[in-house]
Amino acid sequence: MAFEGLAERLQGTIQKIKGKGKISEADVKEMMREVRYALLEADVNLKVVKEFVKNVSERAVGQEVMKSLTPGQQVIKIVKDELTQLMGGEQSQIAFSSRPPTVIMMVGLQGAGKTTTTGKLANVLRKKYNKKPLLIAADIYRPAAVKQLETIGKQLSLPVFQLGTDISPVEIVKKGLEHAKEEHYDVVIVDTAGRLHIDETLMQELKDIRALKEPDEVFLVVDAMTGQDAVNVANNFNESIGITGVVLTKLDGDTRGGAALSIRSITQKPIKFVGMGEKMDALEPFHPERMASRILGMGDMMSLIEKAQANVDEEKAKELEEKFRTQSFTFDDFLEQLSQVKQMGPLDEILKMLPGANKIKGLENAKVDEKQMDRVEAIIYSMTTQEKTNPEIINGPRKKRIAKGSGTTIQDINRLLKQFEDMKKMMKQMTNMQQKGKKKMKMPGFDSLFK
Repeated sequence: MAFEGLAERLQGTIQKIKGKGKISEADVKEMMREVRYALLEADVNLKVVKEFVKNVSERAVGQEVMKSLTPGQQVIKIVKDELTQLMGGEQSQIAFSSRPPTVIMMVGLQGAGKTTTTGKLANVLRKKYNKKPLLIAADIYRPAAVKQLETIGKQLSLPVFQLGTDISPVEIVKKGLEHAKEEHYDVVIVDTAGRLHIDETLMQELKDIRALKEPDEVFLVVDAMTGQDAVNVANNFNESIGITGVVLTKLDGDTRGGAALSIRSITQKPIKFVGMGEKMDALEPFHPERMASRILGMGDMMSLIEKAQANVDEEKAKELEEKFRTQSFTFDDFLEQLSQVKQMGPLDEILKMLPGANKIKGLENAKVDEKQMDRVEAIIYSMTTQEKTNPEIINGPRKKRIAKGSGTTIQDINRLLKQFEDMKKMMKQMTNMQQKGKKKMKMPGFDSLFK
């Protein structure tokens, strides 16, 4: 996960100062030395690092800290505020046109994931903003680029406008815009060509496409794993054609995070979205404050809640609450909930969104075994309807049959049955407590079943 090394270093550094009742200038200098090393290791631009350290240092030795009852916590707040500002301060919204269609140009180098991101963005606009998007395939140079966008469009049930590879990209976009107006599409996303490097031919083509109709957004798609190169690419595209925002892909990969922390400060262009996986729903709006909280180990409850709201059926959640309260929760119900949890993303990443999760023993480096989740599903699918409804009837011979059918062991069956019963008891207690407090249960935690 991005920022993992940086987060570990920063959290370790601020932990030393957190509990101090009094902070000296020497304490701040020592802390900022560690912070500087952490940021440079994360491949953050040197100019950005110097500015960040200067801003935090000035505030940390000021009156707001020295006169605070909890100076250590005040310093942490300053670090979080400055990290947030470094990444843009507030979430940057899409600039929708008051006279549809809104036109979004997707630009970038080859290999950054531009075509896939084009499909992901259209999916977000349709599901979250209730838009009717049209994709235009204007990359006629990369082998199979048009076919790739058509495949993505078919997968998402989204329309793709294409005229093959024998017509110029400018003409394709011109005809595509006319088609969008005739068919009343309210958003047009243009997938333009990329290159392995920036050249005059590429930039001129993009300028010609842009001249057809001033786009409402020009999104530069860059690979977060390229570090400082991503910042250089953003600068070059911005100076040549002008961009309105950045989409960072592969932020879920093994990247140090330097691009995300540098690109806004250097280009003065906001990060609009981040790619957090390969699935077509793995594109998220970028929230600077939430990302700063995650880097500092403070969790990200808002993103977690949004994920739950997007994947959990409210009516089924109410039914589930009643089943927990009456102890009528079955393995069939569990399978349904497991499916919804898996749709939210990797379980270890979900757990890390919980505030203070980094302090829970064993969770700081948690890696939930996704194969174990598959084994749990296999065990349940190997049960009869009666066994899933009444697990207490599962005796020795039944366990042998289930183990054989699921490719697991009797020990695996015993462990799952015990954990399932423990979870039912725990959730009944929680539900009763929440009802007394007049609160609604949203979603149970299943992490104990996968250990």
